[in-house]
Amino acid sequence: MRREGLACALLVLASVGCSSTRDHDHTVRDGASQEHGLLPLVYAEDFDTAASLEAFTFTDANAWRWHDSGALELAASSEYEPPHRSPRSIAWIEDLTVGDFVLDATLVQTGREYGHRDLCLFFGYTSPARYYYVHLATTPDQNANNVFLVADAPRTNLAPVPESGVEWGTDQPHRVRVERRLGEGTIRVFFDDMETPVLEASDTTHGAGRVGFGSFDDTGRFDEIRIWAQ
Repeated sequence: MRREGLACALLVLASVGCSSTRDHDHTVRDGASQEHGLLPLVYAEDFDTAASLEAFTFTDANAWRWHDSGALELAASSEYEPPHRSPRSIAWIEDLTVGDFVLDATLVQTGREYGHRDLCLFFGYTSPARYYYVHLATTPDQNANNVFLVADAPRTNLAPVPESGVEWGTDQPHRVRVERRLGEGTIRVFFDDMETPVLEASDTTHGAGRVGFGSFDDTGRFDEIRIWAQ
């Protein structure tokens, strides 16, 4: 794992990229700090080795593994029952709490095609019963492809049901971004197109919290994580 702390954040703000085996892609990603209020880069992970997983805690560690392509992989269903109806498979980043943030990641969905085929991004976590998550799925409804709130009760959607979901494809990488602003209570989600959000919501129930990755019922891979935050 590479944690670009203050030194690397200063380099980012000075438009000098941090070293990486995939610098051709990071040039675009690290620029997000300048697009979104000059938030410093506080976390970066490319999963170059299996040791990268040591920086995560899991709802069920047996469901997760390191993929030799260089990714965090959710490979099986988790044997975990949350306190309330909400996703079961989650990998939380340890030792990182963020308020305002921009999160970029590359996601590959590896499950079968069906309406609720999903991968999820989590934030604002303070307990297993209090957090937000973005559910990206093929077919939207009240329980799929939305921004959800878990607040000591079963999850509830925060945005109107959109007209369409996302197209995961087969072993196809997708660039996903989540932006959150505590003061305004805004949450915006982007899928491949970084100009037009696919989901927008507003809520101030939770403040700063931890960030995670996972799924409600499915499998997939997570890679090239960048978080700019304060």
